[in-house]
Amino acid sequence: MSLHADPTDRPARPRKPPPGTKPAGTGKARRKERPKGPGKKRSPFWRIVSVLLAAGVWAGVAVLAVVAWYASDLPSVDSGAATRRRPSVTLLSSDGQVVAAVGDVYGDPLRLSEMPPYLPKALLSIEDRRFYSHFGIDPIGLARAAFVNLRAGHVVQGGSTLTQQVAKNLFLTPERHFKRKVQELLLALWLEHTFTKDQILTLYLNRVYLGSGSFGVDAAAHRYFGRSAREVTLYQAAMLAGLPKAPSRYNPARDLEAADRRARQVLAAMVDAGMLEERQAKAVQASAETATAAAQTPTGPYFADWLLGQIPSFIGPIDRDLVVVTTLDRAIQVKAEDSLEALLGGRGAKARVSQGAAVVLGIDGAVRAMVGGREYGDSQFNRAVLAQRQPGSAFKPFVFLAGLESGLTPESMVLDAPVSVGGWKPKNFSGKYEGEVTMAHALAHSINTATVRIADRAGLKQVAKTARRFGLPMPEHPDASISLGTSEVDLLSLTAAYAPFANGGFGVLPFGVIEIRERGGQVLYRREGQGPGRVLDSENLGAMNRMLAGVVAGGTARKAALDRPAAGKTGTTQDFRDAWFVGFTADYVAGVWLGNDDNKPMKAITGGSLPAQLWREVMVEAHKGLSLRPLPGAETPSASVAASGDEPVESVVRQEDQGFLDNLLRDVFGN
Repeated sequence: MSLHADPTDRPARPRKPPPGTKPAGTGKARRKERPKGPGKKRSPFWRIVSVLLAAGVWAGVAVLAVVAWYASDLPSVDSGAATRRRPSVTLLSSDGQVVAAVGDVYGDPLRLSEMPPYLPKALLSIEDRRFYSHFGIDPIGLARAAFVNLRAGHVVQGGSTLTQQVAKNLFLTPERHFKRKVQELLLALWLEHTFTKDQILTLYLNRVYLGSGSFGVDAAAHRYFGRSAREVTLYQAAMLAGLPKAPSRYNPARDLEAADRRARQVLAAMVDAGMLEERQAKAVQASAETATAAAQTPTGPYFADWLLGQIPSFIGPIDRDLVVVTTLDRAIQVKAEDSLEALLGGRGAKARVSQGAAVVLGIDGAVRAMVGGREYGDSQFNRAVLAQRQPGSAFKPFVFLAGLESGLTPESMVLDAPVSVGGWKPKNFSGKYEGEVTMAHALAHSINTATVRIADRAGLKQVAKTARRFGLPMPEHPDASISLGTSEVDLLSLTAAYAPFANGGFGVLPFGVIEIRERGGQVLYRREGQGPGRVLDSENLGAMNRMLAGVVAGGTARKAALDRPAAGKTGTTQDFRDAWFVGFTADYVAGVWLGNDDNKPMKAITGGSLPAQLWREVMVEAHKGLSLRPLPGAETPSASVAASGDEPVESVVRQEDQGFLDNLLRDVFGN
């Protein structure tokens, strides 16, 4: 086979055109014959399509780059299972009811099958009706929210799905910015891919924040209704479902009216979504008042603040969930709060009284009620503990006790006449003088000149020493004015100082904690008896109680009289700036202060007027169901007031004695 080229295989040379002629295809003719190629200009339509395609490609690349960038910084999905929260502290009243809760509280994790079916339905109807049909992101919801917000001119509606909210709550911080939103969308898609719809909904119901430190429907149900989420009514379920939008605004413990309005919106949404019949919704709304009867409103916020600061001193740093059993009595606390508010809003307002405080103690120093002001929401300053005010004549019992310990007796005569001590000339409140009076009479009628003379007899240093023995702060170098209560003191300390008169002579330290335990039940602290011991001997105890009972029976505190033996002392400072009454029975000690934060005078309010009346209202509630008991060392009949509040018990005893004699005579002699 030959590989040489044949002459006939050579390409022919192109022929030259004749001289004077142009090659074929040149000029206009040639341009017309030129075939169409890439260089040909396209129509405007195709140019726009090309630009859009190119932009789309580059936008896709940009989106992928953004997603890749933010995905590289996503939090670990394992962190969703870990609970990132503050340790919770739940305060219980003495009978086990929730008083307050701080920190983050979680209830029992519940399956959907453990909840009433209307609870998840209520949530879906108001938060995410297309939950079971979307893929974690709801384009319809986003479009609707965008339209509503655009028309309103500001953000009034969100388009987040429940899945997005789970992603946000479990994995992300609450800050609002573009990066977090992108990550929220990515995590929502991951959740939808990883879990079933029921699992996502269960996760949401158990971890959503519902106000007052409660996370999840079970914790919120316990917090607001005193029951598990397993047992909530339809109305209560609607109230819980309305909380995620604004847990503070619709919090039933803070604003029951707002919570009720929101619950009715949820019920209407359930009807609109076909999850509830209209007749059922109307029936539920009609019984709304009954349905919320079990809701636990906040009780004793001033007491809670006072107590929470003490917990580290018992167990160290708070690094776990705690349950604290306190001494608070809810019934007494509520009565004290309501009575103070009613007084300041009525008679107090007319008398220019803007503030007040009240404390009720057991005779062992247990704090049963503490009201530190008129409205905690307006002022968290605890006037029962932190306000230092002059007690006025409410300090006099310690002057008279010092007098007894110096050798005087209740029957000792004391001169009620003008007196001058180093240029200081105290006067009686009444402006009158009675001459020689007994010590008992001087205390019952709060006679200033007699009190100054008793303090002089006992010695000012001895008076101060006696007061310190009862837990009251006293200056190192007292002057004569301390006998009339010029040394400032707080209400809690003054009330506790009266406790030895009620308990038989033993000093007390006010306390509010009975037991501290972990949420699992392990006891970390339990209070055992403690105190200063005996501060008052039995002889002087009886003498003091008989004299202090006279203050209530026929002295300056007649408006405080109860249907049982009671004693106490009024106090009023100069220009009516402070008005006090501290009193006791054999079961409780209570103190009341009224005044103004700016120290402005009240309108002729004395300790024997509004404070004594408020004290009586609270103590009537405190003694419900308790039998009558005499004051320690003051068992004589004249020490208390009869049931009518006007006659001494002495007359009642005489009548009972006469009845006994009559019966005895009939038994012996017949007829």
